[in-house]
Amino acid sequence: MRRSRVSLLLVAAALCLGQSGSQLVTPEIRRVGVHLGCLCGSCKNTVADCAMLECHYSKPARMKIIAMQKEGRADQAIVDQFVKDEGRRALAVPPAEGFHLLAWIAPFAVIGAGLVLIWWFVRRLRRPSETPALDARVLDRYREQIDRDISQLD
Repeated sequence: MRRSRVSLLLVAAALCLGQSGSQLVTPEIRRVGVHLGCLCGSCKNTVADCAMLECHYSKPARMKIIAMQKEGRADQAIVDQFVKDEGRRALAVPPAEGFHLLAWIAPFAVIGAGLVLIWWFVRRLRRPSETPALDARVLDRYREQIDRDISQLD
């Protein structure tokens, strides 16, 4: 009985090794793959990080990266080739130029505008309210009315 458990455990361990991560994610591929987004449509990862088994985009992309690296191409040349083939959507992060610059600036601008709005609102609330000046004759008239009303209560 003990022997069968050990052999079952060894078989399970061997099967787990067969399901380990892809051998295609080497440091060289990761260095290039972090710049490229996975376009499989199921994830929002990069080609280097896509953990989907048999991904129809990242696995061939990794193979293409390996082939280009064996040709001796530089990392930026490989990224440029992917952009040429797939368009700018192949990039994991939009470049900070043109309309894409708005994606980099807008969050900070909105946060800044919100802070200015909060500062203005707090300042406005803390400002003492302006009360109109009271006429002494009107005030005396109200005091007399109050005194008459109180005397009637007694």
